[in-house]
Amino acid sequence: MNKRKIIIILLILIIIGLVVYFIANNISITKTTDDEYFNYTPQEEISDKQSKETPITLFFIAKESNQLKSEGKLIDSSDLLKNPYKLLVEKLLEGPSDESLKSVFPENTRIIDANITNNCVTLNFSEEILNFSDETQKYNIINSLLNTLSQLTEVNSIKILINNETSEQIDQEYSVISENT
Repeated sequence: MNKRKIIIILLILIIIGLVVYFIANNISITKTTDDEYFNYTPQEEISDKQSKETPITLFFIAKESNQLKSEGKLIDSSDLLKNPYKLLVEKLLEGPSDESLKSVFPENTRIIDANITNNCVTLNFSEEILNFSDETQKYNIINSLLNTLSQLTEVNSIKILINNETSEQIDQEYSVISENT
């Protein structure tokens, strides 16, 4: 039994020796002096503008199906620090880049201000937002706003004001539907 342990230990030592010998003969380590520098040149330089951009998703209406569809855009991250709620709505009001999409908002609609209190974003619009053609367009406006703003984790609902006042046409708080319910 004792001879068997010695043979196993010798075999393990021989295997370890062979591995060390193989590594020592097949891997070369190049030593550099402190004066040597290695330059890495990426295939494409990243500009300052690219490093500051962040993706956002905006929701518009598909021209053919009249359903909400998303469109991604890149915006300057520092712009989001000022008032992200107003910025996202401004981007919605600018309209889509994709020609198969269209804005849900009535022409000349402007966002006056946006702020958040208790996870509810209060959006203050110009009166042009009330120029929606029917209830479908009204709900598309609300859903476009909800889908876009709910990307910000602190947003659970929105409230729409017209020139700092509530309106009979759009007069309630609209909540994001949680996937956990």
